[in-house]
Amino acid sequence: MSCDYRALALAGVQNLTPYQPGKPIEELERELGIRESIKLASNENPLGPSPKALEAVRAQLGGIALYPDGNGFALKRRLAEQFDVAPSRITLGNGSNEILELVARAYLAPARNAVFSAHAFAVYPIVVQAVGAEARVAPANGPDHAMPYGHDLDAMASLINADTRVVFVANPNNPTGTWLDEDAVHGFLKRVPEDVLVVMDEAYFEYVEADGYPDSSRWLDAFPNLLLTRTFSKIHGLAGLRIGYGVSGEAVADILNRVRQPFNTNLLAQAAAVAALDDTDHVSESVRVNREGLVQVMDACRERGLGFIPSVGNFLSIDMGREAGPVYQALLREGVIVRPIAGYGLPNHLRVTIGRAHENTRFIAALDKVLRA
Repeated sequence: MSCDYRALALAGVQNLTPYQPGKPIEELERELGIRESIKLASNENPLGPSPKALEAVRAQLGGIALYPDGNGFALKRRLAEQFDVAPSRITLGNGSNEILELVARAYLAPARNAVFSAHAFAVYPIVVQAVGAEARVAPANGPDHAMPYGHDLDAMASLINADTRVVFVANPNNPTGTWLDEDAVHGFLKRVPEDVLVVMDEAYFEYVEADGYPDSSRWLDAFPNLLLTRTFSKIHGLAGLRIGYGVSGEAVADILNRVRQPFNTNLLAQAAAVAALDDTDHVSESVRVNREGLVQVMDACRERGLGFIPSVGNFLSIDMGREAGPVYQALLREGVIVRPIAGYGLPNHLRVTIGRAHENTRFIAALDKVLRA
């Protein structure tokens, strides 16, 4: 009799539903025999990386036979300058996604729980379930709320109990694009017990231009249980290099770095990230392109009578007014890759990354063709 290796795995892992990334262009074109497809599925920067980051990568190519700096000295120093903290308060990750996983490994266990909102980032339930902890999912705002399907901080606070060790807050939230203002976040932090780690996931921080949106890094000294996570995958255009970071109190960073794998961030990623932080012009241009693209896509939705969730990120979740899966499949046949989000509890919505103007135009034309059919 053959061994059942699935049954040997931890119970939480056995029942996990793996994260489903956006469909790669190469896979779509191979399957359908088409060319010149566009991908608006994974919230990548349509401008790509900073020229300074590319130059930094090229300069490091000769060193890839050697292990990278396992402590990420240069990048930590640059981030420490930006946040005016000691480098010992920085944790580098293989994308900010890894910081979330480190949190679960370090602070969660079967007798503990984590709190997060419905319709929040899919990695939260994955990392919680993988370590056997309980996921306590708060109901989100209703569809008629000013921030529809966004975080209800009162509902989240009500789920915190003596066994809670982590609360995940996405601001802005993916996949809804909704956000929390300064008063709401600061008030929430004051309500959370000091023995509960608050992970403030700000992957889309640099895109936000809304009045009242907070920079949570200002509260790191006031709240030792606050961990801020950000990434180079979005506005900096380094998604393929997988580099992100956390900023926290020194004690939390020390714990996360104990479970962090050696050399978890590679040589090229570290060099590109340092250079990207210095290219403010690239960041500003990325924000401008996104701002204009959001208006372009939102206007198109209004003209077609399609609802959408207000967003301050680099994506828009659009209500198709019907089950969105068939619309997604039909868009694939038009060479346009977007993201169905039924797995987030929004079966009628498609999340669309904001691209360059011509990419947005192509998406709108393809959507028109699909909806007519």
